[in-house]
Amino acid sequence: MLVTGKTFAKSAIFTPTNTNHPVKTNFIKAIACMVTLLVMAACSANKYAITNHTNAFSKGADISWLPQMEATGFKFRNAQGIEEDFFKILKDKGINTIRLRTWVNPSADKASGHCSKEETVAMALRAKKWGMRIMIDFHYSDTWADPGKQKKPKAWEGHDFSTLLNDVYTYTFGVMTALQKAGINPEWVQVGNETPGGMIYPEGSINNWPQLAQLINKGYDAIKAVSPQSKVILHLDQGNNNERFRWWFDKATTQKAKYDVIGLSYYPYWLKGSPDYTLSINDLAKNLNDMAARYNKEVMVVEVGGESAKPQNTYDMLVAVQQKVKLVPNNKGLGVLYWEPQGANSWSHYALSAWGDDGKPTKAMDAFLVK
Repeated sequence: MLVTGKTFAKSAIFTPTNTNHPVKTNFIKAIACMVTLLVMAACSANKYAITNHTNAFSKGADISWLPQMEATGFKFRNAQGIEEDFFKILKDKGINTIRLRTWVNPSADKASGHCSKEETVAMALRAKKWGMRIMIDFHYSDTWADPGKQKKPKAWEGHDFSTLLNDVYTYTFGVMTALQKAGINPEWVQVGNETPGGMIYPEGSINNWPQLAQLINKGYDAIKAVSPQSKVILHLDQGNNNERFRWWFDKATTQKAKYDVIGLSYYPYWLKGSPDYTLSINDLAKNLNDMAARYNKEVMVVEVGGESAKPQNTYDMLVAVQQKVKLVPNNKGLGVLYWEPQGANSWSHYALSAWGDDGKPTKAMDAFLVK
């Protein structure tokens, strides 16, 4: 319970009759000081409180395409075919977490633009209103950053490394501050998106790990300066590839890169020679367990997806992935997030959504209802 001056005065056992008495006066001053400190501490704790935090297993979705889909007239319908608020449909399917990518100076392109600071804040507010937990994904680019490309923002081109470090800190701090001013302190924040080769090329390439670690740490420091309780994620693709993860995180450890959670992508569809998830799911489990034990970190599948044309198979895969994450020892498996489940093929031309062209979620989304 918060102790305030009023409630304390009403409940105080000692009521002075002579406030000029030096002992009594000093006692009153000490009590007043203690109350002030308690109030300040409570206000400070509230400032940094994680938005909609819960200890429940995270069942989430990256839905950064949503504003564009709505703007182009795509209608979302529930399983009964009735048009409904998209967030309600997600919530009814068991989703409790929303992931949002953010780009520095994006274009207005329908599929490869948007996701500005302002749009990220607006989307986070919508998610908060529906009681969702929030993850922010800093790409540190004006568009897609992934294993194939990590192009630095145009505004940062030509900057020397010292200036680039300041760019990362200032930009990250600015987005986090804008979120906080809107009442949002994300539970998780990614520094970089799918960074097996590094980020912000060429300076942040794995060819120069000391510089990559410095860039990561600037992002980490900016996040913690605004929201100390937010957990920072470093994120690689091919979540079933233990050799890839060990090499990268061993380097991160040696170079003293700072982070709290190891994030993994898992897309059987893209794995060479093994699009059938049953051929790689046990490798995913082994890697999850190894990462948690080897680095003493929490782990999370921050991106997953399966073919929208094979909803039963995607459903089975999602159930299996959630089970594997939940089985990570010591409750270090935090959750599973689907990447753009609502990105129906007719709109996105993306084959791995969990939504039909009729506007309804496919059976795959029912996997998040499984206990």
